Amino acid sequence: MKVVITGAAGFLGSRLAKALLSSNSSLAVSELVLVDVTAPGAPPARVPVRAVALDLAAPGAAEQIIEPDTAVVFHLAAIVSGNAEKDFDLGFRVNFDATRALLEAARRRANNVIFVMSSTVAVYGGKLPDAPDEDFAPMPQTSYGCAKAMAELLAREYGRRGWADARVVRLPTVAVRGGSANTAISSFASDIVREPLAGRAAVVPVPPELRMWVSGPATAVHNLVHAAALPAEAWRARRVVSLPGLTVATGEMAAALARVCGAACAARVRWAPDAALAAMMGSVPARLAAHAALRLGFREDQSYDDLIREYIRDDLGGRVPQL
Repeated sequence: MKVVITGAAGFLGSRLAKALLSSNSSLAVSELVLVDVTAPGAPPARVPVRAVALDLAAPGAAEQIIEPDTAVVFHLAAIVSGNAEKDFDLGFRVNFDATRALLEAARRRANNVIFVMSSTVAVYGGKLPDAPDEDFAPMPQTSYGCAKAMAELLAREYGRRGWADARVVRLPTVAVRGGSANTAISSFASDIVREPLAGRAAVVPVPPELRMWVSGPATAVHNLVHAAALPAEAWRARRVVSLPGLTVATGEMAAALARVCGAACAARVRWAPDAALAAMMGSVPARLAAHAALRLGFREDQSYDDLIREYIRDDLGGRVPQL
């Protein structure tokens, strides 16, 4: 099958590409198209891989990558929360307008395409139950969450009409991310681990008691592939699924770092709460009811300690630096 990944140069997109090209992928990929604003790196592969630099919101862009033989689209491209809050127009152009363009291209050119869209816990806000499920009405408190909630509704409508096999997965915050920090307001969840292990201080802009819904990169990638591999019947009754995660307070993240890497490493974590950012983070739920996802066979992580070990294994070659 021909598969397209948008946002393919990003952290999850690049890992998803490698997973799809591996010999044990549950999707039989015959061609892979990697799309981002700058051409993504194309990993070695046994099937054709095409890297495309494209502004997805530009007129006609979506039609360049969604063709009649396209079987699956993983739509990961996004302007993340911090940047979307600063630049409203850019955020909506990428997070909503590009999504609409892709869905419309699917409708007109490949209308049984499996369209897997990544969404976010940030679609929620306001007065929340302890663990909202997919039937609880979104009330986002950020521009990022608003655009994603709108895109979810649009994907549901295209799915209802049979114009695309739309499948929306609400991802937890993914940690620990390698590389440098991005502009997501939740990026400190990775900084807490990554920066101390690089010998640098991690400045955390929320209080230690703030709780978050998180997932490891390997689980997030596995669940994206699983979303596409499930039969269409599994999605017809519910086009949106909240993926499993772990509820972890930022202070507990630092404690896990001490357990796995030592107290001296964890001592590099500094707390300097930013009231505005903490308020935005506090507006999203720290737990989601993922019963539907678990029934459908999506994977869940077991502990934040494991997520630290995963980062050490996959990004640091399995060795804790001697700092």
